[in-house]
Amino acid sequence: MKYASDVVERAINEFSKLPGIGRKTAQRHVFFLLKSTDDEIDELVRVLKDLKEKVRHCSLCFNLTEVDPCPLCSNPERDRSMICVVEEPNDVVAVEKTGEFKGLYHCLGGVLSPLDGVGPDDLHIKELLARLDEQTTEVIIATNPNTEGEATALYLARLIKPLGIKISRIARGLPVGADLEYADEITLSRAFEGRISL
Repeated sequence: MKYASDVVERAINEFSKLPGIGRKTAQRHVFFLLKSTDDEIDELVRVLKDLKEKVRHCSLCFNLTEVDPCPLCSNPERDRSMICVVEEPNDVVAVEKTGEFKGLYHCLGGVLSPLDGVGPDDLHIKELLARLDEQTTEVIIATNPNTEGEATALYLARLIKPLGIKISRIARGLPVGADLEYADEITLSRAFEGRISL
């Protein structure tokens, strides 16, 4: 259905360009905004402008930040001997939520994907290698457990191994509360590979 208002139609079209938002969800967002106060709309506009004008990538780890270097890289409490390599800045947020990792991060900006035209020069791999020094004792590769993530992990391992730095991969397996009968073979296989002593 096309709306009588061109502005409403344009707004719906713009919202539907966002990932995970179809036309119906875009309509709900637009109608919600139409009911919002002027102050709420002004704040949303300010935040969106700040997002584009103030947020950038850290020059060291390529995480999102408003200051350079980012608060994680400049924090003297972080363990500088370990670097966790992730695909994107949102992966840093996921790891930080666990409270388990106290080292530094490095965001690749994606994964190797020859079919999509993404090669090693399109990622922040050179910058990662430049960060590795005598202080670095371990690189933890935390790319997603899919074909591209695995290929990227193997590629990085081949580059880093000759440097004599320990390389590890985050464990993969069954989520808490999952039933074995519903797990696929690869997940079960990885769960057995990553088993721990009790």
